[in-house]
Amino acid sequence: MDERVMVFAPAPLLTVTLEQQADAVELHLHPGGQGVWQARMITALGTPVTLCVALGGEVGGTLRKLLADEDVTVRAVERQAGSGWYVHDRRDGSRSEIADDPGTPMVRHEIDELYTVTLTEGLRAPVSILSGPAAPDVVDPDIYRRLATDLSANGGTVVADLSGAYLSAVVEGGVAVLKVSHEELLDDGLAEDDSVEALLAAGRRLQQQGAASVLISRAGEPALALLDGGKELLVHAPPLELAEHRGAGDSMTAGVASVLARGGDLQEAVRIGAAAGALNVTRHGLGTGRAEAVRELAERVRLTPVDEDEKDDEAEGEKE
Repeated sequence: MDERVMVFAPAPLLTVTLEQQADAVELHLHPGGQGVWQARMITALGTPVTLCVALGGEVGGTLRKLLADEDVTVRAVERQAGSGWYVHDRRDGSRSEIADDPGTPMVRHEIDELYTVTLTEGLRAPVSILSGPAAPDVVDPDIYRRLATDLSANGGTVVADLSGAYLSAVVEGGVAVLKVSHEELLDDGLAEDDSVEALLAAGRRLQQQGAASVLISRAGEPALALLDGGKELLVHAPPLELAEHRGAGDSMTAGVASVLARGGDLQEAVRIGAAAGALNVTRHGLGTGRAEAVRELAERVRLTPVDEDEKDDEAEGEKE
């Protein structure tokens, strides 16, 4: 059985970061963006990855060389315009943005070519991740709807980690697992507030619209997992010291996809996803980690029915 994951990352970024190490300033160049970070974590978990991207200009040429050093299979489509980038300064320990350019919108023939390559690789893989660009106008959301529809209709398992118009598009197409943060649900007007009840209601609506299972991350609070079949769980990740909050959600999505590609069930996928996300916050490198650490942390992830936790909270309130 092919355990490969196809990751659709239409507009990867060149990331340039300044770091301070003792008396020396270090410059780090890496390929980045949501799909690249997801692919990196999937690879760390031992699952092969095919990354489908569009690259262009001088930045795209640099990205092509850097991606060749990643342990992934890259299918790249040439763009007329340059790829996006950002420059961040972490010399004082916190991250500040110096400048960025997410890239210009892709034109029709580039989208057509990228769609064909992505569909081909997605049909070859049991699981596909649809990841978003850095800015909402770089890629037409309809390509996400079409990919979700076509891959699902041909037996593929589609996992998506998106927001805004991209989220609406994949839900319309139909996805097996939709990962979304509670902040994105609030920003998109899909949840009334950040209470468990409101977030569950939003998740149920997304299920009715086309997402079989919904995983809602909640920053430092337990995530919510609304699984296909009606089971609703709180996901308690082990507590770890925070070094970098960025990338935790992408690592969670990567963990879920990696397990599903190996034929694992949804609850195992949620455990590994939660563990991968928890590990990522302890590291400065986005989408990085070790499989042995993820497996160890997964043993400490607790899944509890939402209604049981609510009863426990009520009991505690009565004692007080």
